[in-house]
Amino acid sequence: MATTQGTVNAMLAMSAKRTTAVDMYKPLRQYIVYHYSEREAQDMEEDLQTVHHMRNEVEKSTNSLEQQRDLLQRYFRALTVMESRFPISNEREHVNTLHFTWFDAFKTGRKASQQNIHFEKAAIAFNLGAVQSQIALGHDRSSPNGLKQACNAFQAAAGVFAFLRDNISMKAAGNHCTPDISVECAGMLERLMLAQAQECFFEKVVSENKQSSLCSKIAKQVGLFYEEAYAALVLPPLNQHFDRPWVAHVQLKSVQFNAEACYRAGLDLHDKENIAEEIARLKAGSHMLSEARRSGKGGVAPLMDAVAKLELNINRNLERAIKENDRVYLMRVPAADSLPPLTRAALAKSTPVSEVFDASQEKMFAGLVPDSSAKALSKYTEMVDGIIRMQAEKLQTESEITRVKLREMDLPDSLHALEGSATLPDQLRDDVEAVQLDGGPAGLEVEMQQLCALRQVNEELLVQTEDLLEKEARQDAQNRSQYGTRWTRPQSSTLTKNLQNRANGFAANLKQAKESDARIERTIRDNMAMMAILDAKPIEKALPTLGRPMLSLDGNEDQIIGVLRQKLGELEQLGLQRAGLEDMLKDMKHKDNILPKLMTTSGSYEDLFKKELAKYDQVSVEVSRNVEAQERVLQQIKSQNDLFSATFNLEDYKASREKAFKQVNVAVAKYCEVRGNFNEGLKFYVTLQDAITNLKQQCSDYVLTRSIQSREMMEDLQSHIGGLSVNDRPSQPYQSIGGNSSQGQPPAQVSHDSSSHHTYFQSSNLSVNPAQFTHTGYSSYQGQVPQAPGQPPYYAAQNHSAMPLPPYYTQPPPQNANFSQPPYPGWQGAYYSTPQVPGQSQAVSSQPPYQTAPPGGYYNAPPGAYYTH
Repeated sequence: MATTQGTVNAMLAMSAKRTTAVDMYKPLRQYIVYHYSEREAQDMEEDLQTVHHMRNEVEKSTNSLEQQRDLLQRYFRALTVMESRFPISNEREHVNTLHFTWFDAFKTGRKASQQNIHFEKAAIAFNLGAVQSQIALGHDRSSPNGLKQACNAFQAAAGVFAFLRDNISMKAAGNHCTPDISVECAGMLERLMLAQAQECFFEKVVSENKQSSLCSKIAKQVGLFYEEAYAALVLPPLNQHFDRPWVAHVQLKSVQFNAEACYRAGLDLHDKENIAEEIARLKAGSHMLSEARRSGKGGVAPLMDAVAKLELNINRNLERAIKENDRVYLMRVPAADSLPPLTRAALAKSTPVSEVFDASQEKMFAGLVPDSSAKALSKYTEMVDGIIRMQAEKLQTESEITRVKLREMDLPDSLHALEGSATLPDQLRDDVEAVQLDGGPAGLEVEMQQLCALRQVNEELLVQTEDLLEKEARQDAQNRSQYGTRWTRPQSSTLTKNLQNRANGFAANLKQAKESDARIERTIRDNMAMMAILDAKPIEKALPTLGRPMLSLDGNEDQIIGVLRQKLGELEQLGLQRAGLEDMLKDMKHKDNILPKLMTTSGSYEDLFKKELAKYDQVSVEVSRNVEAQERVLQQIKSQNDLFSATFNLEDYKASREKAFKQVNVAVAKYCEVRGNFNEGLKFYVTLQDAITNLKQQCSDYVLTRSIQSREMMEDLQSHIGGLSVNDRPSQPYQSIGGNSSQGQPPAQVSHDSSSHHTYFQSSNLSVNPAQFTHTGYSSYQGQVPQAPGQPPYYAAQNHSAMPLPPYYTQPPPQNANFSQPPYPGWQGAYYSTPQVPGQSQAVSSQPPYQTAPPGGYYNAPPGAYYTH
């Protein structure tokens, strides 16, 4: 049965196989006495008792997991030593009274029994992997050390199951064998253990807040490992062997981590502002999870909770990304099947067990096998390896020769061209498919319209901004004309210089951008006919075809084609035969085990070697025949292809095909150039729109402030006019910026102290660092600055003794006082530089919260700045 743990995330472990009691001592001692002597049996007494005791301990399995692991490793090495000394089978000369019985780990009611030491080794290897998985599951993965130990144990379990699959399962297979030690099950369990080890790596990088791109790669590999395990579970012989919760768990895990990879990739794409691909990835992940939750049943509660939480996070980010794309980026969202596969990073690997299972240093039963037998076996193995290596190299060499010669003859591409199915080179085909997925040349006109629409939006915004300033200036001029010298407020032109400069700079940018748009439009128009070839679907329709000759002397074209195709078919069959011969050699080596014969032979080892190696002679002969046949067929193909080339004028076709390839390549390059221009233009206009919008807001704030000041100033002037007698009260003008008190006086002069003369605004004595305008595509002014002390927008000159004081009038400040009136909320300094009062220290001037536009505008770019010529 599987065991699960939900402390961090649900994982699986295997239960160990059960066995029945076996008396190892008596059968082995009898074999030693019969084949050797009683004295040697007495010398091996300690080893026999040790083996018997280890087998009994394996049966009981009452120790701790770590003790069970060590016991299984020692017993496996003992079985390896015994394998070369005690042939166990039902043959009379072998140990024929020893039966090993084991129950299936997943179907506990099923058991099998064999007189085969490989069956015993397979069961022990399985149990060792199961114990390693239980050890891994027992570690606390919420701590870094526990997570590391669990990961190592899962990788160790994977290594054991890989060793079982590659080295033991085939030797233990038979009618009397349980499916849990089969090649298929061992391979599935290796994938499962690797998946859980990789999942530990994923938990580690997530807990350490590593980059989202790295988390995505690791999660993708976790999903792949689970997919491979699930694929084995749903195929024979395992599809009817495992309980539904096992299958549901593995299936749901594969979906979870494939979706997790999409989620983490989406986070990385969002940071890179690739919103379109982010949306596509998140949609794919959400679809996976929704389908899995509808179809998947039987998953444990912690796993279902993790899946539900992941789905919630994906959907939340997907909704956010869609809103941002609709409002700001306006990118086309690609289809999920058009996206490139996510990159994987396999960190988990099966731990090799060769050192753990190495029995070369074991001293057990050392006196039963002479060194000559071991040396003979090593020598035979080297001879077999030499034969197989030589034959395999021959087959691989011939396959490479075939590939090179067919390429030189342009086969079978020339025959495909005759059938109207010519093909592009792989890289060029990929480029064309990318262009077609992007919309192709036919979509460039729509893109051009979007570019022009964005430019028009910017132009309209700029016109609205300039209208605000012009309207305020006209109103100021009208008031100045009406009130004359009493209208002492600064002129608009002195306040809006910086704003006007920036607006002029933006206008210059737009003019330059319009010229760039025109150049793009001309490029599209001039090259549309050339790029139209990319709209062909499939693109092969645009390629030339190999036609039949217009004049035929003997009408044997069909015969030439038929013979050439026949020979190519023969060559293909020879290639399949070579692949079969390679597999045959590997299978023969895998099954070639002469150790029992070495241990029982009484003749010469050389005679035995000669007899055993003879079984490879037939394969060597078949390899030689294949090589000879291929040389003959290739010669025939060459002759027939020369005739085919002459009959169908193949050289002219090749020239026209290469010309078509070049045309397609040039069209792709031009399309990419135009597409790059579009991207730069869209980015430019979106960024410029943000900057103009900010300028418009500044102008609106400025106009609002000036309107409030104008209204208050007119109310005050009207109050003074209404409250003074024309006969005995002189009118007191408002002082203009840097003006003289004697200017604009009425006939009744009133002398005042020079200290009463004050400018309308004084230079600010605030020292403030201007907020920086950060430009990252879309930026806004975010500086938080202190406000200058509030002062009335203006105040009257020193009052005459006979003039009643207004209710809001306060005592004038000292002569050297300094004032700063914020022109609009949030402003840090005056729009203009006021005259310096004599004797007053120079104040630190505040700059506007935007950079001063350089000559030519705020975005001073060369002609055609946002696209490549």
